[in-house]
Amino acid sequence: MKKKYPVEKLRNIGIIAHIDAGKTTTTERILFYTGITHKIGEVHEGEATMDWMEQERERGITITSAATTCFWKDCQINIIDTPGHVDFTVEVERSLRVLDGGVVVFDGKEGVEPQSETVWRQADKYNVPRICFINKIDKEGADFEKSLQSIWNRLTPHAVAFQLPIGERGDFSGVVDLVKMKAYKFEGELGEKVVEEEIPEDMKNKAAMWREKMIEKIAETNDAILEKYLGGEELNQEEIKKVTRQAVIENKLVPVFTGTALRNKGVQLILDAVVDYLPAPSDLPPVKGIDLKTGNKLERKAEESEPFSALVFKVATDPYVGQLIFFRIYSGKIKAGSYVLNSARNEKERVGRILRMHSNHREEVEELGTGEIGALVGMKKTTTGDTLCDLEKPIILERITFAEPVIDIAIEPKTKADQEKMGFALKKLSEEDPTFRVKTDEETGQIIISGMGELHLDIIVDRMKREFKVEANVGQPRVAYRETIRAQAQAEGKYIRQSGGRGQYGHCWLKVEPLEAGQGFDFVNEIKGGIIPQEFIPAIEKGVKEAMNNGVISGHPLIDVKVSLYDGSFHEVDSSEAAFKIAGSLAFQEAVKRANPVILEPIMKTQIIVPEQFMGDVVGDISSRRGIIKEINDRGEGVAVIKEINAEIPLASMFGYATQLRSMTQGRANYSMEFEHYAELPSNIAEEIISGKNKSK
Repeated sequence: MKKKYPVEKLRNIGIIAHIDAGKTTTTERILFYTGITHKIGEVHEGEATMDWMEQERERGITITSAATTCFWKDCQINIIDTPGHVDFTVEVERSLRVLDGGVVVFDGKEGVEPQSETVWRQADKYNVPRICFINKIDKEGADFEKSLQSIWNRLTPHAVAFQLPIGERGDFSGVVDLVKMKAYKFEGELGEKVVEEEIPEDMKNKAAMWREKMIEKIAETNDAILEKYLGGEELNQEEIKKVTRQAVIENKLVPVFTGTALRNKGVQLILDAVVDYLPAPSDLPPVKGIDLKTGNKLERKAEESEPFSALVFKVATDPYVGQLIFFRIYSGKIKAGSYVLNSARNEKERVGRILRMHSNHREEVEELGTGEIGALVGMKKTTTGDTLCDLEKPIILERITFAEPVIDIAIEPKTKADQEKMGFALKKLSEEDPTFRVKTDEETGQIIISGMGELHLDIIVDRMKREFKVEANVGQPRVAYRETIRAQAQAEGKYIRQSGGRGQYGHCWLKVEPLEAGQGFDFVNEIKGGIIPQEFIPAIEKGVKEAMNNGVISGHPLIDVKVSLYDGSFHEVDSSEAAFKIAGSLAFQEAVKRANPVILEPIMKTQIIVPEQFMGDVVGDISSRRGIIKEINDRGEGVAVIKEINAEIPLASMFGYATQLRSMTQGRANYSMEFEHYAELPSNIAEEIISGKNKSK
């Protein structure tokens, strides 16, 4: 039985970064130095412990967030290694929701990159305290001060250097710790021996200057320390660490460290920083939720004496044990064999086996306590975002919100035998990933799968083939258009059927009006005096929701609509839920037709990095794709001036862009894009889509 760590000795951290900054390599070193693995797995050799999926090993990228547990300096550290590719943003989003702290990794040559900004904003959204690691400082072209400057300019003014590199690029040999004012070298075959030395003579003045900057920034976060500092008193190590820790927890300070994970230099000091500066669950405010019985707001402190509450942040299908439910405990504890309430679905669930995860290896435990991250086997009805809690003291924690998918492809099984297996595989994969959706096109009978990008759907199809042994034919990617309304309108829905026996009667009046972008759907019940019995109102809402899936002008789903039910009638005998559901659907469709419906298209925030001599061609090409250039910045100095173009371009114009960009720039430019917002489609293109739909009929 492993030692049980008190809650103040726990650290739940995520390693987050832009694709290729070295997150997984950093995590591999952490696992090696903490004794979890006895051999370092390399991403470029396809052997990283945390990248355990075949698709991850082949592509050298992280796709799913893997969880693992390790131990350092009498602390238990639960680590989640997240993907950097924007197509897998859901994995970062759900990990950040349950983490207490983050280690943000940057490439020492590139500094802040597009997805660095995305993950930083996601961390801001959940107020995650973080530290920075400027990695790959040994790489040709790496520059610590320039990378730090890019963090100040583009992410936060609160970043503070806590280390300096000794030498850079090929000369990098160690780091200077500005708190202890000592130099550290990393010796042994795998850098496992950390050797403390005096700061090299030629760096003493520079180190003193940077230490002064660091102390000044730290002092600004604490009045008592500021007074001491302004009075000319020297701060000791313990004071610096204590005040820094508090400032990091309050998101007032972001310490910056450096090294090279691949060359085994600097990672142990990152682990020290995790223990010293990132919060334990007990350092953070109590988690907030809503009482299931009364609807009142509740809080749960991070203590084992509190009632049990946990959030499910991921569902994964494991080939050996079936479905794994990953969860984070916010209060109380959970025991194998006990019962818990899934408050989001009001379902009682039995806790089968409890697992502590080490990437895709598992260790079975009898119980887990406050602050821990684990996985459950045997849950039948639980999915991502659900709350698990005490049966007697129910609470619902805030759900995780996910981006809507922006790209569709049609998929069909190759053989009759694949047909059944495909349905099962798609169901399992959509349970795992809330940004992956499956639907059947009612007009064509095709199965349509939707995701966050071409790579996202590529991986899904690949996983179907390998994990579920399903062969499929895949169509061309299509844009996930949406519809919305621009005006208010009202309409009546009446469904009356008389047959020999009991008839059907449903009648309602609905008002529709537009909502602000991103607000989704709002259903308001304004029925007074029982003119429609209460039990039929959910059926009307259900009818409206089903009608929203197929818009009135192009068949694409409707978004950002408020629907008010304000009138109607019923029949004592003939009224039924089914009749009111159809009436709701009819009224909604008619009201939308009168409310000036329009088609919306996804607009992608696109960043293109291009050598200056090709900039004219690239800018011209963006205009031809209906793109709008937001800004152009310089990225490089000297002979090769590199330009960074930030633009907003419709997704419909971006298929095959990678090939076009390469041929325009002799293969020297690259780009990244992520969903920004939905915008109204120009009328000439909208007409093409509508006439295309009519022809297909």
